[in-house]
Amino acid sequence: MISTKEGQRKGTMTHVLDLYDRLTSATDDRTRGRIIADAFAELELRYSNLSEVATRTHLSETKLKLIKEIEQVRSELKETELRLQKEIEKVKADLSIQIKRTRANILQWSFMFWLTQFAAIVAILWRVWG
Repeated sequence: MISTKEGQRKGTMTHVLDLYDRLTSATDDRTRGRIIADAFAELELRYSNLSEVATRTHLSETKLKLIKEIEQVRSELKETELRLQKEIEKVKADLSIQIKRTRANILQWSFMFWLTQFAAIVAILWRVWG
């Protein structure tokens, strides 16, 4: 059984050989020119989307553009990461300061509470024994 690609190659080869036979049997240049023009017209009909087909050059250019864009995105990502790290460090420092202030404030109020408790206990004992 003949594969599709093999059949296409044999069909193309038949067209090429037919074109060769017609060109060699043509008697003058005008007839040969017409045969060649007809062959090009047939090619354009058969491969009408040929202008839309990407070439290796097109693919290489697209690949280079994509690589450039990827590198640009990586660069932007690194910049964003560094900026976020700086912001996180700033937030950590601010929180640390606020925690220290809160601890000091709690300790101050606790000391005042203990002092008033001690004064109340001393006052009660003074009245009871005094």
